[in-house]
Amino acid sequence: MNTKYLEIIKAPLVTEKSSDRQTLNQYTFKVSPKASKIEIKEAIEKIFKVDVVEIRTLNMKVKKKRVGRYTGLSNRCKKAIVTLKPGQTIELN
Repeated sequence: MNTKYLEIIKAPLVTEKSSDRQTLNQYTFKVSPKASKIEIKEAIEKIFKVDVVEIRTLNMKVKKKRVGRYTGLSNRCKKAIVTLKPGQTIELN
C-alpha cells in the first residue's frame, strides 16, 4: 500500500450520526484539507478494496479553543462522506 494514500485518509470518524449512516452504506472519514474528491476515492478504493459510488466533502470550521488563559484555534480539517456499492462494507475497528 502506498503511503500517499495514508496521508490523504487521516482517520475514520466514529460518531452516533456516522454509525447510523453505515446502514445506508455510507462511511465518514477525516481527510487531508488539500485532498480532492478524486484522490479520496482512489485512496479509499486502494486501502479498503471496495467500490466507491459517491463522495461528499465538507470543510470543518476552525473553532476558538481556550485552555486557562491561553487561547488558540482548532486544527483545520476536512470531512468526507463515502457511499459504497450495495453489499460492500468497511470494517472500522
